[in-house]
This record gives sequence, structure tokens and C-alpha cells, in this order.
Amino acid sequence: MTNAPCNGGPDARRQLASLPLGVVLLQPGMRIASVNPVAEQFFGQSSRRLIGLALTELITFNEARVIEQLSDSETPFSARELDVSIVGLGHRRIDLTAAPVADFSGWQLLSMQDNGALEAFGADSGSADDTVLRGPEILAHEIKNPLAGIRGAAQLLARKLKDKDRALTDLITSEVDRVAGLIERMQLLSGKTTLPVAPCNLHEIIRRAIAVLEAGKSETETEVAIREEFDPSLPPVLGEPDGLVQVLINLLANAREACSGQTAPEIFVRTRFSSGLQLRSANSGKSVRLSVEIRVSDNGPGVPANLREHLFEPFVTTKKNGQGLGLALVRKLVRDMNGRISHERDEDMGLTHFRVHLPLAAARQGKPRESEGVT
Repeated sequence: MTNAPCNGGPDARRQLASLPLGVVLLQPGMRIASVNPVAEQFFGQSSRRLIGLALTELITFNEARVIEQLSDSETPFSARELDVSIVGLGHRRIDLTAAPVADFSGWQLLSMQDNGALEAFGADSGSADDTVLRGPEILAHEIKNPLAGIRGAAQLLARKLKDKDRALTDLITSEVDRVAGLIERMQLLSGKTTLPVAPCNLHEIIRRAIAVLEAGKSETETEVAIREEFDPSLPPVLGEPDGLVQVLINLLANAREACSGQTAPEIFVRTRFSSGLQLRSANSGKSVRLSVEIRVSDNGPGVPANLREHLFEPFVTTKKNGQGLGLALVRKLVRDMNGRISHERDEDMGLTHFRVHLPLAAARQGKPRESEGVT
């Protein structure tokens, strides 16, 4: 593959930058010579920091045979579902392919696919979630009608009781309301219709979500600082305003709860341009570049390692009284806007990150920034 195509199309650097796989060029000795943007995200470091490092300084393979295979730089190698550990980021499950570079002895080209991230970004079939979420869609009507009858009967009974005896009827009505609310949330999760998207001012939406969160804070809650790190040059994104507000409220509320036990609890909300992530729209079938990233970070202890790969699945929660539907709802809302969401833990910095990637408004789609490319 030459660097300058004869038909005037994108050069090799642009092509590699557009791949949804992490691509790493290794020089002899398995030292990094170049990476594409997805590989930067995979390792959680910029190309400037990565270039020159030995691959083994960044990633630990739990199977010794992998290093043996990679050491033979002249033989192609491919493996699926490898268990690895990334420095500062923890456990990953990846697919790996290595191939020698023609006419350059000792040089290798690696491609890596983070299977956990793929599930978060929606590359999974979705059949498991759909199976879980279709139940409420089918049964909601049959369940909510009896619930309404139970609630009405409890209210009628309460009128005949003295105040001191109404505790049980109050309990019945409150539990009916709770179950009805749960069903409504499940109906939203299983709904097949999506709200129309439009250009949105991302920073206005974030500040609205922060205002809602602050307004609902009780006097007994721990004060948590929210730091804004906004890129003022960001153009409008393509999204649904109310849905985006709900996404940000959920992420901010989770972050506040996660770090509230720290000595100096902090939440960081960052926006920036992000290159290298691209998907095919389920609605139009066209390729969509997710050029904008919103990152919500907190300095709490993080999600237990055994739950990280299942965090966006229904009924998975770290909260004692949680229902495990908040992040599943967040993922559906983001997906409906042709976006993707992922979770990441940075042990070195002591931060938990939730990243939402969204497309630019239609007028800016397809116009790559000059900074995009393999460095």
C-alpha cells in the first residue's frame, strides 16, 4: 500500500486513521514506531508517549506463547479472545493479529480489537439485551392494569381506616408506584422507536444537566466539585436534546455517588474532538464518524473488576438499592443518536471515565480535521 494513491483519494495514513481497529507498527525489538488513533485510545496514551516504548512495557499477555509467537517477527500470527492486562487500565479481552512488513526485516504490523469495548460501542448483536428488554414491552399492559386496580383498592381501603392504621395501605400504594415506574423505564429501554435528532449545543446541554443535578441535591449530601474542561471550538453535535440531558444527568449522578466518600471528591466533565472512531448507522446504513467526545470522570474507587464488562447490561448494578437500569437506559439513548458509550478505569490516576462519542451535525459530517491521522 503506497502512501500517495494514484486516484487522489485518502493516503495510507488517513486510511489507517479511519480503521476501527488499533494498529501498531513495531520496529525490531518490538518497540513502537507508530500508532493510529484507536491504538492511542486502546493504551490510554498519546502517540508521543507510546513511540519508542517496548510493547511489553504496555501490555502483559497471560499466555506465554503469545510473546514467543510475536518474537518471531517473520511469521504471521493471529489469536482470538486473549486475556491481557494494559498498564494503568487493567484487564482486557482482545483479538490480535501480527504480520511481518514486506521488505523490512524485523518490522511487524499489529492490529488489536478490544472485545469489551466493542460490546460497549454496540458491535454486539444486541440479541441478549433485546431478549431481556422485550419482556416488559409485551407484558407491560397486562401488568399495569392489575397494578392500577390494586392501587385503587388500597386507596379505597385507606379511607375507611384510622390514620394510625394507614401505614400498610400507604406501603401498598408506594410499592405499586415503584413497580409501575420500573415497568415504564423498562418500556423505554425496549422501545423500538427513536426520537428525531437535531443539531445541539453540547455545552448548553451539559450545563443544563449540571443545574438539574445541583437543584435536586439534598442538604445532607456531600459537596462534590464539578470541573469543566470544555473545548469552546466544538460545533453542534447531532443528538436529541432531552435524551442527551438525561444521559448526562445519569452519568453525573453516578459519578457524584461514586466519589462522595473521598476526602476531596471531584467530577471532571471534558469535551474534545476525537478522531478514529467510525460506525455504520443503523438508521441510514451510512458510515458515521463520531468526532466529538464527552468524558465524565470521577475520583471514586471505581467499578469492581468483575462487573466492568457487563456494566451497560440491564440489572447490573453496584448500588445496594439500585435496579441496574440507569446505564442500560443511557446506552440505548446514546445508540439511538448514532453515538456510542464506553467505560474505562485509570488506576494510575485513580479516575473512572465514561466516554460518550457523538457525530457532528450533518453540515460538518465527512470533513476530517487536519490532526486526524497516524503519527
